[in-house]
Amino acid sequence: MTRFAPLAAVLLAFVVGSAPSQIPPGPPVADSGATKQRELEWWKRAVIYEIYVRSFQDSDGDGVGDVNGITQRLDYLRDLGVDAIWVSPMFPSPQVDFGYDISNYEAVDPQYGSLADFDRLIAEARKRHIGVIIDMVLNHTSDRHPWFVNSARSRTAREHDWYVWSDGKRGPDGAMHPPNNWVSLFGGSAWEWVPAVKQYYYHKFYKQQPDLNWRNPAVEDAMFSAMRFWLDRGVAGFRLDAVPTLFEDPALKDEPVLPGINAQGDANLDHIYTENLPELHATMRRMRSLVSAYPGERVLVGETYLPDTASLDKWYGGANHDELQLPMDMLVGFSNKLSAPHFRSLLAEVYSQIHGSQPLLVFDNHDNQRSWERYGDGFHDAQIARLVAALLLTSKATALLYQGEEIGQRTMVPTRIEDVRDPIGVTGWPKEKGRDGERTPMQWDATNGQAGFSTGAKSWLPVPQNYKTINVQSELKDPESLLNWHRRLIDLRRTNPALRDGTAAMLDEQNPNVLSYLRVAPSGAAVVVVLNMSATPQTVSLDVGGAGLKGIVTETLMSSANAASKTASLHDAKVPPFGVWVAAIE
Repeated sequence: MTRFAPLAAVLLAFVVGSAPSQIPPGPPVADSGATKQRELEWWKRAVIYEIYVRSFQDSDGDGVGDVNGITQRLDYLRDLGVDAIWVSPMFPSPQVDFGYDISNYEAVDPQYGSLADFDRLIAEARKRHIGVIIDMVLNHTSDRHPWFVNSARSRTAREHDWYVWSDGKRGPDGAMHPPNNWVSLFGGSAWEWVPAVKQYYYHKFYKQQPDLNWRNPAVEDAMFSAMRFWLDRGVAGFRLDAVPTLFEDPALKDEPVLPGINAQGDANLDHIYTENLPELHATMRRMRSLVSAYPGERVLVGETYLPDTASLDKWYGGANHDELQLPMDMLVGFSNKLSAPHFRSLLAEVYSQIHGSQPLLVFDNHDNQRSWERYGDGFHDAQIARLVAALLLTSKATALLYQGEEIGQRTMVPTRIEDVRDPIGVTGWPKEKGRDGERTPMQWDATNGQAGFSTGAKSWLPVPQNYKTINVQSELKDPESLLNWHRRLIDLRRTNPALRDGTAAMLDEQNPNVLSYLRVAPSGAAVVVVLNMSATPQTVSLDVGGAGLKGIVTETLMSSANAASKTASLHDAKVPPFGVWVAAIE
């Protein structure tokens, strides 16, 4: 693994400042001396907060979250320290995949509100210096979108070639069969026969989500037009759903078969012909040019599950920095391995192998079991949750939080197939139980059986019974709660110059149990972060001389219970099991 570059060589200063009125950045930093250009790069030190609309806040009592519900909770997000919210799809949709099957890209689904409600959300968020990033599903539409309805009606329809169609191939039995072995993520063949046109259409996901044909320039024109519609309304940018899947092999070659079968009973395939094709990058460059034409440094965030950091670098545009500003680094947050050497290697890679671009770290989202369970050991889960938060929020990366992560909301996996709402859980049961468990409603308080999420008698997914103790209201009152831990970390990240603007370098690199690193501000102010990733107490001695620092006495800025005294030495510092120690070097 590549080690960190010398501190002087990797120095980057990222300052959140005032941006043009069209796009609200995070709260300005009063003591910054950044240039106007750096002030515009608000996303480089942002805390982005994912909102799964259906489960965040219901404003009208129907049991489903909505746009006005988000607006009602903006003060909470401001006080938490959020700079931008990523809002899951709220477009009109048949809701087969809960909004990721879009039937109109330029409206709001009535169950979520109206365009007027969305405009109000933008305006109210702007008042609180919060940007609104919306989820853009570019790979596919709903099969009820007018484009596909027309496409499936006739081979001569204007939109027929807007989707991926094939005549198929005739088998030994004389019947027509799908053209290749590609499978859907939700199970079965990725090809669906349409008698009206005597062809198959391709669907990477559910059959009600036909893939768009991005090789047709008309598709790019239509989707870019939809993006302009929202940019003109003032969105801060887009999170690009499943963006590595936009292009498929035009020859429709079979994908290599790997050993074993997946949860749906299909063969495991190496997706070399349906994901990460090189044609993607020219499209991303044109998309970056599109958003860059707007004031306020609009941002492109990518859902990029990739095999390695070298692949991640391509999504930034490498040394040209002309594609996505923030492709998600899923390697760190979804490694699911609480190991100091493992995290040390992954962080070293992303800090040194992406041509100085800004990393975006993610530990939780609406598609994966929560980090509480993935990293917890069943005994020290609360301590480990604090450790994960400290790693995310003291790193040199833009940070992404998922609703409920900050209060320790748990994954509530369905126990009966009758209770499953997620299509992948229906088709994959019992090996794959779906994503409902991480999508349960936000737990605001204990005032009613819906945890303050809704005034209705029932929510679209059941509220876990632990809401009586795990909720925002009770944790705000407890100075030692996980929520207040997050609030203090975010405030420290914003106000401390080393954590705000500093370089990063690893310390004590051979330690098998403790991850330690140094953040150094341009002024020379320095902070050390020590994370004990073991279940036993550890004693560390840290040498910062290689960074040109002479101090060994520290002032503790944040720590787990009994992690270190207020003033301590870098020599023989004691850290409890799964303890966190963040200290300024004097």
